Amino acid sequence: MTDKPPSSSPEWLEAEYNNRAAVPDHPVLMGRWKAAAEAARAAHPPTTVAYGLGDREVMDLFEAGPDAPIVVFIHGGYWQALDKDWFSGLAPAFLAHGVSLAVPSYDLCPNVRLGAIVRQMEAVADLIRARGGRRPVVFGHSAGGHLAACLLSQGRASAAVAISGVFDLAPLIPTSINAALRLDAREAAALSPIHWPAPDGSTPGGTVLDCVVGGAETSEFIRQSRAMADHWGGKGVETRFEAPPGLNHFTVLEPLTDPDNALVRRIVDLARAG
Repeated sequence: MTDKPPSSSPEWLEAEYNNRAAVPDHPVLMGRWKAAAEAARAAHPPTTVAYGLGDREVMDLFEAGPDAPIVVFIHGGYWQALDKDWFSGLAPAFLAHGVSLAVPSYDLCPNVRLGAIVRQMEAVADLIRARGGRRPVVFGHSAGGHLAACLLSQGRASAAVAISGVFDLAPLIPTSINAALRLDAREAAALSPIHWPAPDGSTPGGTVLDCVVGGAETSEFIRQSRAMADHWGGKGVETRFEAPPGLNHFTVLEPLTDPDNALVRRIVDLARAG
């Protein structure tokens, strides 16, 4: 498995990274996210906590108890779409295990630069640590997988689970996705966690990174996750790579609504250990 895309043609990269085009029934699948989120919010009303001064600098906190471990889920949308309200449906599975869940929103490109979103997630992790006295386990999907890896590199998370993450941003530059991101080669390199220091035993954070990607996702998403796990694994990080068969970029989240799912249990175990 190479750490570089096998093609750099804009057309090929567009097909590999445009997930909505690659999964034509994504509106139906995203509709399931929304329905599950609304049901979860009705059954388990969250507390809304501000982590900054902006309208979108808020997170929903689904609390399992005052001393419960907490995990943070960072949503996707290529840093330019969606918000916390789409993903409340993940909460019941973690609450069933006595684990609290925080789901933040963040400002979106092109209204802000990507680096500003990274700083917002830093503020989330720091606030969770201040409230609970320990670094959270962070997991995220797509753009959220990128942000979760950033927080682990910085020592702000005790462990990270990156689901369908993008860890090298350079392939996005010639695609339509970059219209809102406005990345050039220098900024893409600077904000790619695959180029950031890997956490090790001397850093104040965790040293566990799981890279999970749907087995039915595009070859580039699978390559990115495998390359990230291999790269940091070679630097002493405890990494895992997993590609559950049959899951695409949207259905890869559906198992996280099941408290008995192996990935849910993995994140719960990491939270308890953290």
